[in-house]
Amino acid sequence: MRIQLDYNCEYQTFEGFGASGAWWAQEVGSWEQMDESSAVSVRDRISRLLFSKTEGIGLRTYRYNLGAGSKESGRGNIDNPLRRAECFETAEGVYDFDKDKNAVYMLRQAVKDGADEVIFFVNSPTERLTENGLSHCSKAFKENLSKKNYAPFAKYVLDVTEHFINEGIPVKYISPINEPLWAWKGGQEGCHYSPKSCAEVLRVFAEEAEKRSALDGVLLSGLENGDIRWYNKSYTRALMKYEGVRERVDGVDLHSYFLHPVNLPFFKRTDYLKRYRRWLDKKYPLLPVRISEWTHMRGKRDKGMNSALETAKIIYEDISILNVTSWQHWIAVSEVDYCDGLIYINLEDKSYEMTKRYYVTGNFSKYIPYGAIRFKTDCEDKSLKTLGFKKDGKTVIIVINDGKNSKALSFPENTVQVVTDKKDSLAEYKLEDGRAEITPESVNTFIFEKGK
Repeated sequence: MRIQLDYNCEYQTFEGFGASGAWWAQEVGSWEQMDESSAVSVRDRISRLLFSKTEGIGLRTYRYNLGAGSKESGRGNIDNPLRRAECFETAEGVYDFDKDKNAVYMLRQAVKDGADEVIFFVNSPTERLTENGLSHCSKAFKENLSKKNYAPFAKYVLDVTEHFINEGIPVKYISPINEPLWAWKGGQEGCHYSPKSCAEVLRVFAEEAEKRSALDGVLLSGLENGDIRWYNKSYTRALMKYEGVRERVDGVDLHSYFLHPVNLPFFKRTDYLKRYRRWLDKKYPLLPVRISEWTHMRGKRDKGMNSALETAKIIYEDISILNVTSWQHWIAVSEVDYCDGLIYINLEDKSYEMTKRYYVTGNFSKYIPYGAIRFKTDCEDKSLKTLGFKKDGKTVIIVINDGKNSKALSFPENTVQVVTDKKDSLAEYKLEDGRAEITPESVNTFIFEKGK
């Protein structure tokens, strides 16, 4: 059985994969002890595992959390200390760029190891600027930033961005608003905004950025809505409301969460993806979509193939239905008893544990090159999920088998097959005769020369 490849039927140009440094980087950035499996520190090893193409899975995008200052103040309803973040501002217009040193170390290391696109994202404006002096709201769905502080908020974020650009950090996007839909009464830094307020904040950011030549080429992103079902149209309209903002926006960023209830037959995630895609094609046909955050949103650590296959399925759906141009995990590293990070860490002994989610992500991120064009694929076995990409004479095919039975596929001779399943983790095999076994519950990457 072969996969039908229609190279002439092209879809989006794909840019890569990424993950966020919140909130683990301010912890891991201090782990200077040597890693037992390599000749570098644990913190450097974790960075290489994430961002290096040769020693890791080659994530391209690093999302750096620009904090509001709850760590220094200790105020607010945030129990987990790692969910508090430092702020570079010590007084109005006065900055200390030695702050947040551990997270900044991991930012710099990520760039050194291969991340060539950095996004600065903000959960809450600095505490100095919020209505209640906290990094989260006091009342549910009550906005915590007054209009008079939109401009000071923009100045702070852009000042910090300029500093790191001058240092050589490749900041491409600024995302000043994160999940504006939610109430944000505590648990982490966060701020609620109406669509109208979002549009105004972005307008102020665009106007301030226009004054700064150092920020030429730095774009605004947003509005990072927190559920794939609700209010995406409203927040997309807000993103595109002002011409000055449109000039600094090259796509809409969404979070691909699909919160409970998810097990009812009339709550099909793919139906929401299709409806939003149809609406975008009608209203903003040239506007690309990026997924800037997703994780499983359920408790307990899962290092096996169950969560890995779910990750692969979500990536597949977002790429094939929404035609997203990039896809980013929520956090790259997790210290909690939750199904989220690509890598788990243990704070007691400063150790780390790998997950099959990490390796399955690598089936995509390590082998789909930047700028690859997705093209049409079709397989007579509809239980297999397939994606095809092409660039510079090379073809990359992703095949997901979430079933319990093996499948057989044929490819050109000397194709390279990369397998992640219960036994293998990004194991590479050369198919001299082109015959491939697709093992049960596996994610596979096939690489061969186009046209062979």
